[in-house]
Order: sequence, then C-alpha cells, then structure tokens
Amino acid sequence: MNGVHDLGGTDGLGPVPVPASEPLFRAEWEKAAFAMFSMPFRAGFFGVDAFRYGIEQMHPAVYLLSPYYEHWMHATEHYGVAKGVLDEAEIEKRTQYYLENPDAPLPQRDDPYLMAFVDGVVKAGAPAGRPSDKVARFAVGDRVTVIADAPHGHTRKARYVRGKTGVVEMAHGTMIYPDSAGNGGPEAPEHVYTVKFTNEELWGAEAAEPNGVVYFDVWEPYIEAAS
Repeated sequence: MNGVHDLGGTDGLGPVPVPASEPLFRAEWEKAAFAMFSMPFRAGFFGVDAFRYGIEQMHPAVYLLSPYYEHWMHATEHYGVAKGVLDEAEIEKRTQYYLENPDAPLPQRDDPYLMAFVDGVVKAGAPAGRPSDKVARFAVGDRVTVIADAPHGHTRKARYVRGKTGVVEMAHGTMIYPDSAGNGGPEAPEHVYTVKFTNEELWGAEAAEPNGVVYFDVWEPYIEAAS
C-alpha cells in the first residue's frame, strides 16, 4: 500500500528528533489507548498485521498530524465498528462527554484473564513464527532483488527497497505473511530473510553516506534472484 505511513526515504520531512529521555506516556489518555489494544487482539478482531492496516486507513493529514496512540485508537475503533461491536454514534457521544467532563472517571472492569494475557504478551511478545513445509528458495549469501511493484492493501515491502538489490545475510524460517494476514486472509506463512543493502544501492552514489549499509527483513514473495 502506497500511503503516507510509508515514510522511509521520504525527502522534506526534516530530521527525526530523538530526546535523551522521555516519559512512557505523554498524557493520561494514552494509557487507556495502550490498554485498548489487548481486548480486541485477544478477541481475534485483528492480529498485528491487520492492526497496522487499520492504522493505514486513517486520513493522510490526520495520520501525519496526530500522536502515536491516536493511531492505535483509530485502529481499535475501525475494527470495533467493522465487527459490529462499536457504534460510531455512541463513540461520538462518549467522546463529547469526556470533552465536556475531562475529570470524569473511565469505566472500570475487572478481568483477571485479560490481565494475565496482557502481562504475558507485554513481557514475551507475540511470536510470528509458524511451521510450514515450504522449502526456502534462497540461502545466506544469495543476491536478491526486491520486486518493484505496488501491492494493494497492507504490505511490509517499503517503497525505498523496491527494485533494489542486496545480499541475504540471515534466514529466519517461516513467519506469518503480512500481505495475507493484514488484508483479512489466512496467516499463510512464508520464509523471511534479512537482506543487506548498501547505502549507495538505496540512495545513489551522490546522496549515500559512504560505506554504510541497511538491513531489511523481507518475506520470500517480495524478492527474486538478482539478474
């Protein structure tokens, strides 16, 4: 999907400021937005890839001008409405209520099983590895080129690596394929490789920092043997 969320290599946005230290949350509402993710995730409304695709449905201007956890809230609302669990009019009503009553307490609900789930996922993550009998087409040391197309829907094939050639540095086995799972399809595991690209290959000799490289993880359908 060629949207504004795919910012890698985009000119004109200026440097990325990296503060020496920053709080985990910049506002109280961000804590609630973070917590919202766990409930629909556990309920099967979305996996990580579909969650990302939900964020990609945001209006481009809103996406660029909104804070990080507002993106999370949008994805949760998007799938909640799509599944018929949330009502857009009720969301607007609740939003207006809290705008008018900013000190009103949030609804509380005890769910020890959900808390145990969140505790486990936050500490251990949600592994994407899946078994498959597919035989790997590539091996460490192979030169490969990222296929230069424009996939419809969700993809992890960033624009700045499309059409570029690099060398396979690592093979990770089979993992959930985001171009399927993120678009409402099955997990469809595919082999994943870490490919090393030179800066010159990605940005051109004049713009590239000398002797630099970029490592990028690709799923097997993204690549072909370099000619």
